[in-house]
Amino acid sequence: MSKVSVLVVDDATFIRDLVKKGLRDHFPGIQIEEAVNGRKALQMLTRQPVDLILCDWEMPEMSGLELLTWCREQEALKIVPFIMVTSRGDKENVVQAIQAGVSDFIGKPFSSEQLITKVKKALSRAGKLQALMSSAPPKMLSSGSFANDSLSALTGGKADVVKPAAGPAVQAAAAFAGKPAAKTAAASAPSGRGQGQLRLPGGATMSCVIKALSLKEALLVVKRTEELPQVLESAVLDLEQGEAAETARLNGYLHAVAAFEPKPDSEWLQLTFRFVDRDPQKLDYISRLIARGTAQKHFSPGA
Repeated sequence: MSKVSVLVVDDATFIRDLVKKGLRDHFPGIQIEEAVNGRKALQMLTRQPVDLILCDWEMPEMSGLELLTWCREQEALKIVPFIMVTSRGDKENVVQAIQAGVSDFIGKPFSSEQLITKVKKALSRAGKLQALMSSAPPKMLSSGSFANDSLSALTGGKADVVKPAAGPAVQAAAAFAGKPAAKTAAASAPSGRGQGQLRLPGGATMSCVIKALSLKEALLVVKRTEELPQVLESAVLDLEQGEAAETARLNGYLHAVAAFEPKPDSEWLQLTFRFVDRDPQKLDYISRLIARGTAQKHFSPGA
């Protein structure tokens, strides 16, 4: 039986690795191709067929929406399932993608269960699921174990993980409810140079204070909750700054988690959030934030 082929398109290596790891854990027989942007994906699709496309929205050279539009104009790709993996959950973006012919959405950040559920649904509709299920493991990993397994795969099992307390899962649809990001952190939060909202896999959100910002990472302070963020957990940072209330959704992962105060029961946590986007528009947005003085201009990573 021929292998089922999936094309993963994202300019962030970390996100591609996360998707590939999740797919291979659940579908050992799957064949995975990858591309760093829509332009590269287009070139690949002209040479070889695929059974499913998992694609980011915001990428340099050619966006996910542009790739989707092109795919639906090709006779061989008109009915190939196309899932948009994106942090763009506003109603207008969802409608735009639906009009272009998108099959489904996966909101960033995503859990293992959300990813696999969407992939199973898409392949089932395309009549390709049975080719994979016979070789899939009997149990689906939880979102927490997925994050830990991804950490092991990406670091050789050498990095420490901040283990989260058990908490209820929240459906991925919450990411596409069109709700605006929180504009303020908790009133008693430590002072900083800006505010935002951190979105974690499973739908959890944390208001945060931006202590420092560079083109590579942000230093955040959040109020400690029962469920702790995990090191190397993917996340999305929503920033709203300036008089025009500009909003940017920055994809990344948690590089470090530490107590903000020098005590074990610290009420606040300090998170180092590493960006994975290479989209010029997002980099330009961060640059403007830094230039306006809303963040430290000479922030040293890891400080």
